[in-house]
Amino acid sequence: MELIKIEGLYKSYGNKAKTVEVLKGIDLQVLKGDIAAVVGASGVGKSTLLHLMGALDRPTRGSVFYRGERVFEQADKKLAMFRNRNIGFVFQFHHLLPEFTAVENVMMPVLIGGGDKTVARKSAEALLADVGLMERLHHKPGELSGGEQQRVAIARALVNSPDILLADEPTGNLDTHTGDEVFNLLLKFNKEKGITMIIVTHNERLANRMKRIFRMVDGKIYEETSREMAGV
Repeated sequence: MELIKIEGLYKSYGNKAKTVEVLKGIDLQVLKGDIAAVVGASGVGKSTLLHLMGALDRPTRGSVFYRGERVFEQADKKLAMFRNRNIGFVFQFHHLLPEFTAVENVMMPVLIGGGDKTVARKSAEALLADVGLMERLHHKPGELSGGEQQRVAIARALVNSPDILLADEPTGNLDTHTGDEVFNLLLKFNKEKGITMIIVTHNERLANRMKRIFRMVDGKIYEETSREMAGV
């Protein structure tokens, strides 16, 4: 089933005097249950594409469809509600709130969406157990390792049971061993819970473990066959 469809997507920055065209006509389809890597040189527009897919920014022109509906026909307030309800985000840096505990950080998206506090806590605790942090519920980010902080960030991204997780270099700030552990956790959620994932990464080794690979070159995108799909 098609979850996201992108047609003729362009994104430019600047003004009439100087405009930088970052995305130059992107066409892309993402099916429910996909796990795909977006790779390419630094500055090629990978993060820009992810931000548009997640409705964090609006395109210069072109369309993003979510379950067949045009995303950017919604006003900003409705877009914010759409993001909170349907999309989870994980970034290179965890962006956890330092004054709150792990469980409180994970609860936050539910509370922001007007959800019940008791339900939010129960969901947060279950997810933290899933990511191996049941013993760290009441630790603040400063008391956690880098890998543990990113696990909390993943739990927070999934607490509203989104259809899709968008991750921008989720292992980029971690050492190889810790990064592999975090990546394996993402694979687990994709396989066991069917969560669709788009992961921007510079790590070709990790990219080749995903079902699909999208390579960005000069503002355009091309799909390659991953080693997983090729059975290598």
